[in-house]
Amino acid sequence: MTAPDPDVDDGVRPRRPWPSRVTIRGTLYAGFGLVFVLWLASGFELARRLDRVEQRAGAVSTRASISDRQLSDVRGHVLVASVYLRDALFDVTPRGDGYYRAQLELARGGIARALDAYVPVGDLPAERESFRELRTEIDAFWDTVLPVLEWDETRRAAEVRQLLREQIIPKREIISRISERIQQLNRVALAQEQDQMRQIYAGMRRQILLSSGLALVAGIVVALVATRYAGGLERQIRVQMAKNAENTRDLQRLSARLVNVQEEERRTIARELHDEVGQALTAIKVELSVAGKHAALTEREGTALKEARTLTERTLQQVRDLSQMLHPAMLDDLGLPETVAWYLNAFSTRTGIPTDLVQEAMEERLASEIETCLYRIVQEALTNVARHARAKSCRVYLRRLTDTVLLAVEDDGLGFPTPVDGRARRGLGLLGIEERVSGFHGSLKLETSPGKGTRLTVELPALPRAGVEVS
Repeated sequence: MTAPDPDVDDGVRPRRPWPSRVTIRGTLYAGFGLVFVLWLASGFELARRLDRVEQRAGAVSTRASISDRQLSDVRGHVLVASVYLRDALFDVTPRGDGYYRAQLELARGGIARALDAYVPVGDLPAERESFRELRTEIDAFWDTVLPVLEWDETRRAAEVRQLLREQIIPKREIISRISERIQQLNRVALAQEQDQMRQIYAGMRRQILLSSGLALVAGIVVALVATRYAGGLERQIRVQMAKNAENTRDLQRLSARLVNVQEEERRTIARELHDEVGQALTAIKVELSVAGKHAALTEREGTALKEARTLTERTLQQVRDLSQMLHPAMLDDLGLPETVAWYLNAFSTRTGIPTDLVQEAMEERLASEIETCLYRIVQEALTNVARHARAKSCRVYLRRLTDTVLLAVEDDGLGFPTPVDGRARRGLGLLGIEERVSGFHGSLKLETSPGKGTRLTVELPALPRAGVEVS
């Protein structure tokens, strides 16, 4: 036995419609892509804003540190300048005014650098006005201090205390108060900046919550849409599977009915051939024999009568063979093993392929439907062996098990390759065998490989002889 007819292939499995696959895949990709883009854009914007806020906070902190340091330097230099001025007024040593003037100029330069390096923390009008007032007071301080160095000793001794008490110390205190006021204003500006940054951080938190909520809602919507769509597809698949199952059952019932009708028709035709045509040919044969014995015939007429009798015998034998091929009467009378043995003998005579029948526990008769099914399977299998296998021998196994009957047909022919999915390309013969087996809810197994022959194994329920209608 080898590969069935390759022109017929029913191994195409149903596929899910292509638009459905595209739709559900596109829906999932679009939905989760939207969620991903939303998260990505939100994260990028938040990172950018956070970077700006951090830069702004760093700049504010730097400005506050610089302003405090420069104002402290101004107060320190003013204090140093007032100390040097006091020492200069009370010092009567020979080093004189040159040393103190130089120290005062150093302090003046330090104050100027501190004022130039000063950076306001905020943009408060009061702070700008206070800083201008500070510059004015510092200029007035120097306008008061530097001329004192030009006084003579008599004036210094008379006015030094009054000068320190009424001008130098008050101006130094004014400068200190102004610088402290500026620092206080800077602290206010720093507090305002910090409050703004807190508001920015709060806005960022709200944005994070909003974007996360939107992404969550979008994800839930996508999941609901996908779930609903998948549920619809699943319902459609269940409905289609139910329809397919019902169609399969209908086809199996129809196939079984067709097989039964076919067998009944064959049985009727075989009986008509045997009873009507066979009897008519037998009667013709008898009449021809009687005519040949009693009629005075010429040699030519005797020869023609003999040829007619020979043709009638040959036709009668052909009718008998055809009747047996359609439905062997011995299958009803003698049972399956004897009928299979007769068929194997006829098959070997016709094809020249040696055959062998091995049977076990087949004494009890089976239901006529089961025996007919097994006989037809043997016929179809041996037909494939004769057509394709180029086998040197063939063997048929029949074995009665507890609840089933086992049939195996094997040959040592060419065999054929089995596809990766284990499904061979099936011709009409194998399809017919499968239909017969499925009609009785049996099992079919085909084992083959190139150069190692083929084995067909069928297992059917061992129904009792009373018979059971095929479902």
